[in-house]
Amino acid sequence: MSNEIYEIPQSKREHLPVKLLYVTKAKYDTDWHSTNHTHHFTELLYITKGKGTFIFSKQEVFVREHDMIIINPNTEHTEKSNPMDPLEYIALGIQGMAFSSPDLPGGQVSFFNLTQDKNFYLLYLNQLMEEVENQKENYELIVHNLLENLLLKMMRKNPLNLEKVSHPEKISKDVAFIKHYIKQNFREKINLDILAEAGHINKYYLAHSFKKSVGVSPIEYLIRTRIRESKILLETTNYPISDISSITGFSSQSFFAQSFKRVTNLSPSQYRNMKNSSKKNKGSSPKDKS
Repeated sequence: MSNEIYEIPQSKREHLPVKLLYVTKAKYDTDWHSTNHTHHFTELLYITKGKGTFIFSKQEVFVREHDMIIINPNTEHTEKSNPMDPLEYIALGIQGMAFSSPDLPGGQVSFFNLTQDKNFYLLYLNQLMEEVENQKENYELIVHNLLENLLLKMMRKNPLNLEKVSHPEKISKDVAFIKHYIKQNFREKINLDILAEAGHINKYYLAHSFKKSVGVSPIEYLIRTRIRESKILLETTNYPISDISSITGFSSQSFFAQSFKRVTNLSPSQYRNMKNSSKKNKGSSPKDKS
């Protein structure tokens, strides 16, 4: 009989100064359009299925299954899904750090294909999903440890360094979660009670802290999210306005029209006509206009 004993030295490294704001799974449906947006925190997207493009800083990058996309704070971005092979991904919102790497153009976004290590990453990501969904005893501690292990292994396998965000923009975990919840669920029936229940917080505290942090109420943020989506549909489809109203979650066409006019100073029909006219003018030559 022989024994191999390995002594573990005392680590001099402190725990990573990170906080997990949310974990979510997302799937693009045929009528889903992501809009340009930013986060005050770092977001990690791991594509589990499908194809599409990731758009940031006037760049459009093709992405596919088992790509990991790292988006540093305050980077405006969006995703476009291939309608024939829609994107599915797991997303993590992480506060307190940003990534630096030779592969990060301007320190904004980095892409890695992790096909060779997919089992490792999916194991950690699925465990994170399981913990936040079930919320059993001490799940917060387990989630933090899983996240820390995931990030340390990522840095071991890829040319990445963590940079502590020493003065992040003040946005609470609750507000970050509600913003993300609205982005994912704006088509559904949502009110302040539903948002408070989803975030497990008092609705009056939510209303106060959200407006203080974002500048508008949660419901106004919801309306503006729906209007951003409706503008895309008005520009890119021939759907009737009544259908667009329903698709984007408005309770009635009249409330949609009223809200759209208040935010844009145009009715939905006027907005569509203006965009169509602009396209025609761009498509015509000087000779055509004479």
